Amino acid sequence: MIKNNLDIYNQYLANKLDANKLKHAKGGKLEDQQLKTQTDAFESLLLKFMLDTALKLDNPLYPKQAGSEIYQSMYKESLSNELSGHFGYSELLFNFLKEQEAQKKG
Repeated sequence: MIKNNLDIYNQYLANKLDANKLKHAKGGKLEDQQLKTQTDAFESLLLKFMLDTALKLDNPLYPKQAGSEIYQSMYKESLSNELSGHFGYSELLFNFLKEQEAQKKG
């Protein structure tokens, strides 16, 4: 479980580094798309942590099956990826960062 959370965080950092490389690219549209991608990735990370806490699928009546933790982790990860961008945190963060950028320019 910890390994998967670290993988998501490492993927987020890698995306952040890629976005920093494109930061000085011409055209605000590309920068907006990259920023939206990063805010969606951050929201996905938050949702994954919330789902890990909320969906404790341990049931003492049924024994754990081989690989059940892997499947549960994959389910939570895909669920968080599907929900990201539609949950609200990404939009709030995107708008906040755009306002911060506008204040620095003007």
